[in-house]
Amino acid sequence: MIVIVFGLPGSGKSYFASRLAKMINAGYINSDRLRKEMFNDRTYSEQEKAAVYKAMLKKMKEAMNQDKNLVLDATFHKNETRKLFIQEADRKDGIFFIEVKADENIIRERLKKERPYSEADFEVYKSIRQQYEPMNEPYLIVESTNENVDNMLQKAVDYLKRKDDKGAD
Repeated sequence: MIVIVFGLPGSGKSYFASRLAKMINAGYINSDRLRKEMFNDRTYSEQEKAAVYKAMLKKMKEAMNQDKNLVLDATFHKNETRKLFIQEADRKDGIFFIEVKADENIIRERLKKERPYSEADFEVYKSIRQQYEPMNEPYLIVESTNENVDNMLQKAVDYLKRKDDKGAD
């Protein structure tokens, strides 16, 4: 099972995705962490972003070939990027998308705090929000507050189970 957790910076997607990966016994790939491993001097150029997504795609293929569950965590704010992953996943079990959203006031507060891998601030959030392309595939939306991660995880697990059961028919 491949699960893509996506959303804007500060939405809580990494906090959620890392916990979801543990719940479903999956590997976990975070784009910010991967970027820091790949590039000493990060520019966030289009070429750099493409390289990070390409590395994530490679890790997804490896997981699929080994029949391992994997949670991928990144903004995935462009349809073109999502399509690359969908096309690859369609060959096997398919792919599940979960969008994490949060109120902008919560995002603003979260982005003021230091986070282990992300360097995004509120200006980056606004820039990505402007570039964001709506999702065309079926997906689940979970709303993040500062107190509801357990509820979000339960919704996600229920969704994945329902979708997986339908796929098994």
